[in-house]
This record gives sequence, structure tokens and C-alpha cells, in this order.
Amino acid sequence: MPLLVFMAILLALFVIELVEPVQVWVIQPFTAAVAKVSAVILQTFDSSVHAQGIVLSNIKTGAAVSIQPGCNGVEAMIVVIAAIAATSAPWKYKLIGFAVSFLAIQALNTLRIISLFYLLQWNPVWFEWAHLYLWQALIMLDGLIVYLLWLRLLPAPTDEPPSAPAGGAMP
Repeated sequence: MPLLVFMAILLALFVIELVEPVQVWVIQPFTAAVAKVSAVILQTFDSSVHAQGIVLSNIKTGAAVSIQPGCNGVEAMIVVIAAIAATSAPWKYKLIGFAVSFLAIQALNTLRIISLFYLLQWNPVWFEWAHLYLWQALIMLDGLIVYLLWLRLLPAPTDEPPSAPAGGAMP
């Protein structure tokens, strides 16, 4: 049954993500924020880096990467959210899992964007390989690891039967 719940939540979240108003009002601004955060981090080392919308560019060299759907960490988050939501656990723990997985996936995704930005300037062939194969797998692996760690931190289920009401006997 949890697998069916996971698949239903996963399907629902992917459909919601693709709806145009969600893309316009949530996904695109989020992706632009990812580009801005990456630029702010890079500007501590390189003042020629600039973010405009979903594009991260180097003003001096003209090199630029565009953060497209699938490169913003949203899909990995959808998978982890669906897994956590489908798991039998108190909502308090689920909310903690959502927050921690968001931070972990976005931290690694920021590292991904920064590394790809510089890899493109160094070697476009390696950029393509790292972009299409290495980082796609690492982001999903990050989500899986966060989910598994979250599972380990859940309190152990109790097998104790519920206590009898006060003053009454159990039938």
C-alpha cells in the first residue's frame, strides 16, 4: 500500500509542477532564485559572475549556463517529498524531513550549478558528460540518502496495545 501512495503522490506532484500557473508563479521564480544564490556565492571569488533570471553568466568571458527544468532540484525534491509523505510517520517528523531534504538537495544542487558553470568554461565536453550523467545521478542519490537517513531517525514504532480506558476492563 505505501508504494501505491508513493506513486499517487509522485504523479500528482509532477502533474502540479507542470501546470502553467505553477511554472510561472512558483518554478520559474524559484529557479531564478537558485541562479541568484549561485551568483552571490560565486561573486565572493569572482566579481564578473552575474545572474539574470535563470541565466548565470561571466561578464568577462561571456560563458553562461541557463538553469532549465530538471536542473533546479525540484524533481529530486518531488521524489523525496512523495517518499516521506507515503511513509508512516508522525507529521512532525515528515515536516522535518521535508525541510532537511530541501536544504540538502538545494545545497548539493548549488554545488552542481557552480561546478558546471566552471566546467563549461574549462571543457565543454566534460561539461556535457557531468551535466547529463554525473550530476543527475548524484542529485537523486542525495535525495535517496537523505530519505534513508530520515528513516533511521524516526522513532521506533511501539507494539504495545492501547491501554484500557480508566475504570473499565478490556473486553
